[in-house]
Amino acid sequence: MKKYYFRKEERLCSVKQIEQLYSQGSSFSFYPFRLIYSTIPEQDVPAKIVISIPKRKFKKAVDRNTLKRRIKEVYRHSKVDFLYPQLLEKNLKIQILIIYIGNEINTSTNIRKKLNLALERLVNKL
Repeated sequence: MKKYYFRKEERLCSVKQIEQLYSQGSSFSFYPFRLIYSTIPEQDVPAKIVISIPKRKFKKAVDRNTLKRRIKEVYRHSKVDFLYPQLLEKNLKIQILIIYIGNEINTSTNIRKKLNLALERLVNKL
């Protein structure tokens, strides 16, 4: 049985690292997401992520939290099934900033489809 978890070590929390990723990372858009990523050799997990929902588009914190929760849940399942095996196979460690650029709150099913395609595109770019 696979373990679907999202631990503290897998979250990118350092403001300094997030600013460095934002300024020096490569990026691409796959609506409704924009992914900014960079390879980092000195981390213990294959991928660290941070999820950003702009306050400009979603004024209510409830809406931003709902989207973050849905994206985290989809990522939690996708990383075990797809992302981590691909990164371990290529011997890569990355940092990812996921920015939600859509204008409406999507369903979990729609987010799952789009985020999986975006992660697949990310692995192909590496």
